[in-house]
Amino acid sequence: MENRVALITGAGRGIGAQIARTLAAEHIDIAVVDYGEQAAAQETLDALASMGVAVRYYQCDVSDFAATKAVADAVVRDFGKIDILINNAGVTADKLILRMDESDWDRVLNINLKGCFNMIKHVTPHMMRKRYGRIVSISSVVGLMGNAGQANYAASKAGIIGLTKTVAKEFGARGITANAVAPGFIKTAMTDALSDEQKQAMHKLIPLGTLGETQDIANAVKFLVSDDARYITGVVLKVDGGMYI
Repeated sequence: MENRVALITGAGRGIGAQIARTLAAEHIDIAVVDYGEQAAAQETLDALASMGVAVRYYQCDVSDFAATKAVADAVVRDFGKIDILINNAGVTADKLILRMDESDWDRVLNINLKGCFNMIKHVTPHMMRKRYGRIVSISSVVGLMGNAGQANYAASKAGIIGLTKTVAKEFGARGITANAVAPGFIKTAMTDALSDEQKQAMHKLIPLGTLGETQDIANAVKFLVSDDARYITGVVLKVDGGMYI
């Protein structure tokens, strides 16, 4: 996968940063797109640069239609192309529906789902000119099964699945594949802060009996953007330890 360029949203930390490091290990140049100031992602940027790939940082609110176009155009201007798009940026605002405000709904849908649409809308024209593209969007098993207290998040992640399947059908003839990865419970700073009782309850829902690692998600993404997955499109790859079967 050498000489490829990947644009990754939400790549400053967490799952996005792990995806970036994993693709960089395959000699893929990385455009890191994140909402915060560059300083917040500096550790990730330094790690990527030390791996010998080209890396640049772009600050962007993915829910902003004009801003995402500007970023896509800037990445093409700086790198010459975009071969791979990873839609990873996402937020939560968990509340039961009766307690959920309109702003809670709008923020999650705008970033998680509209953000994917915005990036796909502005990146695909560049991919079409090359007749090559790999798009992977991070969904969630919650988008498949629902979850009390996460109506906004579940709707956004289910929407990503529908969007992914549509993109696969619209752009397949142009050499562009579109797939989604649906993580289950993944070890993060948030899950580390849970009580032992809460962790045990989570483990009981997972046939493999343990939480996943961010590397598990990155490995799934690496496969879907590789030549080994050239004939796979419109797929939702669950990485959840068997949580949702």
